Formats: sequence, C-alpha cells, structure tokens
Amino acid sequence: MSASKHRHPVLAALWGCAPLLLAAAMLFWAGNSIMGKAMVGVVPPVALAFWRWTIALVLITPLAWPHLRREWRTLAAGWPVVAALSATGVATFGALTYVGVQSTSALNSLLLQAAIPPLILLFAWIGLRERASRVQLVGVALSLAGVVEVITRGHPGSILQLKLNHGDVLILVGVVLYSIYSLVLRLRPAVHPLSLLWGTFLGAMVILAPFLAAEAHAGQVFRPSLAGLGGVAYVAVLPSFLSYLFFNRGVELIGSGRAGQFMHLIPVFGSVLAVVLLGEAFHPFHAIGVVLIAAGILVASRKPRTGGVSAAAAAAAARAPGSAGTP
Repeated sequence: MSASKHRHPVLAALWGCAPLLLAAAMLFWAGNSIMGKAMVGVVPPVALAFWRWTIALVLITPLAWPHLRREWRTLAAGWPVVAALSATGVATFGALTYVGVQSTSALNSLLLQAAIPPLILLFAWIGLRERASRVQLVGVALSLAGVVEVITRGHPGSILQLKLNHGDVLILVGVVLYSIYSLVLRLRPAVHPLSLLWGTFLGAMVILAPFLAAEAHAGQVFRPSLAGLGGVAYVAVLPSFLSYLFFNRGVELIGSGRAGQFMHLIPVFGSVLAVVLLGEAFHPFHAIGVVLIAAGILVASRKPRTGGVSAAAAAAAARAPGSAGTP
C-alpha cells in the first residue's frame, strides 16, 4: 500500500509519516497489557487471546488475499516455521500475558516485556554462536538485573527461595518464548509480510482452540457484555491489526533498524497508561527496574566497533514487533 493510493491529502501525509505511525503502533501495543488487566473478571484470558486473533484474521484477510493468491504454495511449504512462529510469538505470548496479569500488575507486565531486545541478543549469542561485544553483554546483564528487580519486587534474594509472583513468572515465560520467536523469524518463508501475518494469525487461532475449550470446560466461559465486547474489539483491532499495519509501513519508510528502536516506547507509554487508567502504584522497585532495563537497552543497542552481533541478529531484533507477532 502506498501513499499515492490515498486520495485524501491528509491521509496520504499520515501514511507517509513514519514516526507518527510507529508511535501509534507502540501506543496500541502498550495498551494491550492495560486492556488485558482491565478485562480480568470480564473476559477469560484464553478467550481474549483466541478472539483477538480470530477477529484480526478476518480483518487482515482482504489485505493479505492478493498476496496469498500468489504465495499460498510457498506459505504452505513453510508451515513448520509458520507454526513455530505462531506457537512462540503469537498464541502463547499473548495468552500468557493475559493469564499473567490476572495475578500481577499491567506495569510489571510492560516492564518485563522491555527485556525482549536484550534477550534476543543473549539467545543469539548462546544458541546460535553469534558473537556479541562485551558492551552488548553488559547491556544484557543490566536489563536482566532490571527484570529481576521487578519480578522480585525489590528483593532479588526471593529467587533463591522461589517466592516469585505466579503472574510475573508466566509473563517472563512469554517474554522468553517471544525472544526465541524473534530468532526463528530468520527462517520464515519468502512471502509478503501480510501473507506471513495471515498464516501466523491462523496458526494462533488453531493452537488456542483446544485451550479455549479447556478453559470453558473449567467454567470460565466468555459471556458477552458491553465491556467484554469492547475489550475484545480493542485487542483485535488496535494492537493486532492496526499496529501491524502501521509498523510494517514504518519499516517500509525508514527501515527495520530505525523502526525497531520505537519498541522502547512500549514500556514508556504503558507505564503512564497503567498509572493513569488503572490507578496502579509506581513503586521504588519499578523505578530501579526502569533505570536498569533502559540502561541495558541503550548499552546493548550501541553499534560495536568490531565484532558484535551479526547483521542478521540485529535485523531479527529490530523487526520482531511487526513481522509476525508482537505484544
């Protein structure tokens, strides 16, 4: 889709403004955890995740269809990778976030998700033998220290005593899975981003279906209400459909590396939304965690003079939010 196809000059200008599009995408993604917390007791978590991707699949189909007609054979041939992407970065990440915020704060969820970029570097170094500079490893260590500060609520020693909040642990598992997903992206089929999104949305719906049935069997059934339908509409339209569209357009305009840096706005936007909309308290351990995570991201994002993570790893980290699945 290009700006020239828009007849209205204002829409054309907006479609060509990468910073505005990317900031909007991050704002919507930040709102995902906020809405997940707001829906506690209104929409069961797996139902929220299932209907999120089901509706998003319906919305994206008209845009993806022209590409799917040409590329369906390539997409089908790459189904193992598409399924892996759906399982790690789309279905489980979203569902674990929604389950996790049942027993932790949206603020914790957002700060834990900020650990994704440095974890991608760490996993690329550990699992794929891609060299990282000492500076980048220091950045990873700082961000992980920030995560520990948040999940232990300022008492790191509780890790040794296994006194972690259940919700924080689930979200952290989702963060780890999403970091792995971001590395698997390099194996993705050579198809248009919209075709890949369609495939991963479909995969997420299929993967979540049995868990939805189990949730309903346990007595957690989604009984539509105005608030519930509004919440489902938000997560399906804004963070699942428009954010992908806006992010992919931003990548098209300024490249994946520069666009990926906007991901750091998610915890910033989300922290403000959590405090303002949900009335969540901002504790000293949150402040310490923010400082450590931000310092780690800044350090790890520095371009090394020699060696360092390969261009492939950097590209995987940068394109992670919009290529096939995201917060």
